[in-house]
Formats: sequence, C-alpha cells, structure tokens
Amino acid sequence: MKISDLGEFRLIDLIRNIADTFRDPQQPAWQQLVVGIGDDVAAWQGNNHIQLATTDSLVEDVHFDLSTVTWEELGWKALAVNLSDIAAMGGIPLYALVSLASPGDTAVESVSSFCRSMASLAAEFGVAIVGGNLAASSHLVITVTVLGRSIEQAILRRSTANPGDQIAVTGYLGSSSAGLEMLKGGLGLDTETATMLRRAHLRPTPRVKEGQVLVDKGVKTAIDISDGLIADLSHICEASKVNAKVETERVPVYPPVRANFSHCLQLALHGGEDYELLFTASESTVNQVREALSCPVTVIGDIVEQSLNNRVTLVDNKGNVVPYEKDGWDHFKS
Repeated sequence: MKISDLGEFRLIDLIRNIADTFRDPQQPAWQQLVVGIGDDVAAWQGNNHIQLATTDSLVEDVHFDLSTVTWEELGWKALAVNLSDIAAMGGIPLYALVSLASPGDTAVESVSSFCRSMASLAAEFGVAIVGGNLAASSHLVITVTVLGRSIEQAILRRSTANPGDQIAVTGYLGSSSAGLEMLKGGLGLDTETATMLRRAHLRPTPRVKEGQVLVDKGVKTAIDISDGLIADLSHICEASKVNAKVETERVPVYPPVRANFSHCLQLALHGGEDYELLFTASESTVNQVREALSCPVTVIGDIVEQSLNNRVTLVDNKGNVVPYEKDGWDHFKS
C-alpha cells in the first residue's frame, strides 16, 4: 500500500497510533500532554498556562507557484497559516521558528522581502521570530513553527461539540479558493475584486483576537477552515462523535465571489484556505460572540444527535438533502 492509497488523514491516524504505542505514562512529557496528534495544535500543561505548538510547511509547486506569488506574500502566508492554528485553539502566539530550504541561486533581495513581510505580521501579533534553519534545496520549502500559550487554562478543541449546539463561522467562505482560480486561470476581473481575491488567498488575516474572544465568551469547540468547510466540520464531528446539518443557503459567500463564480457554493464548502474560525456553541453563546466581534458571524447549521449517512449532511432551506462528493483537501489523494 502507498500513502496515496491511505490518504492524509488515515496517515495521521497511523502516525498517532504508532506514537501512542510508545506512550509512557511514567514520563512527565506524557503526563503533562493535554492535546496530541490530530488537532490544530499540540498542547501540554505548563506551570501557569497550557503551552501550544504548531508547525506547517509550504512547498513550491504544491502550495504555491513562484510565477503567481511574490516573496512578500509567501512570507506573510507562511506565518499566517500557523497563527491561524493558534487562533483555532483560542491561544496567544509568542515565538516563531522559520526553516527555509532554497536553491542557491535565489536572490538575496527575495529572501529579504520574505523576511520583512513575515516580521511585519509577527510584530502585528506580538510574536518574536527567534530562530530556525537554512538548507540548500532544488525547490523552495518553507516550514514555520509557532509556540504560544492559553489564556489562563482554557483552550478550544475539536472534541467538545454537543448535540444542540449551533454551528457558526466568522467572515466569508470561498474567497481564497476563488483567488486561486483567478491566479491559475488568469481570469479578467475588475481591479477591486481581483485585489480582494488575491489578498484572500495570499495574505489571509489569522483570527487570533477572534479566537481569544471565543474562549472569553465560553465557546469550547473550534477549528480553523484550512481544508474546506465540510472537511473541517467533519474533523469536529469525528473528534466529538456527533453529526452536523448545514443549510447551504446560510453559508456566507462574499458578494463579489457570488457575482463572478457560478460555482461559488462549491468553493465555500470545499475550497479551503479561508482561515476563518468554525465553531459550535449554544445559541446564547453564539449571540454573545456576535456582539463582541467586529467581523461577521453566521450560523450555518446545528450539531445533531441522530445518526446520519455522513458526519456532515447538507440541506436546502426546505430541509431536502443536498448531495455532495468532494470532501476537501487531502495532500495525498487530491
């Protein structure tokens, strides 16, 4: 069997099972572990807070194409996707480590632009870039690790959704994947829309402050939308052992995306890389979050107890089931 047969998420399960085989409950590292492999961030108990750590890689010709992205945008996005993971736990990001594997003929100014952009975003969120690694490579590979901590002792998880919870998202969905289609297809859109879509895909804003508000208002369950709405909601459902119903008409799509992409709902459901927060909570808690945030907060469905054919079921405004096939991004199967 090849890992392409297994798929990304079954491969994660395999790695987690192997790691658990060597778990030693007598060792402090295992005793202090709060969240291990399988969530947005690893978490362990520190002296006064829960410590958080996440890492992510961007690989040339897999995650980006140097003919359509600038080095400045690469620096921003490489850090932003990691900050988004900390946001998904409601945490405070503190330190970043950056590894850059690059061809030797890369221009120094390109790397400088990359670093300036990343440092600018880090400064915006109070993050210190404290180290990393350099290596020669035939292709550009960027790996960022971010360390952070909880606010007091509370974090958001994937495994705490309950039947009766509303399902809500921040912002709009589908803009990043629409931006990718624009860049790959050379779509001729008006300047304002093109600028917005490019920014959505290459300069996403991690919802760090918003994640902290979720914790403050009593939300327990969240994830950032990186693989796609359906895929990431499925991650919550699997971890929480629940099911979900989503009303397609309630999924928030930015008006210019709706106006220019006839398949905008598919982009919103499956496109991924929006880096908005998807969370579940009681109606009263969702209302408190909506009042506290300046960005839109949209209820798109409910966590349900009944057994369904899929972890996530789509319905129209009359309750009719809407079939779907694609589940979202999988590194080895897509």
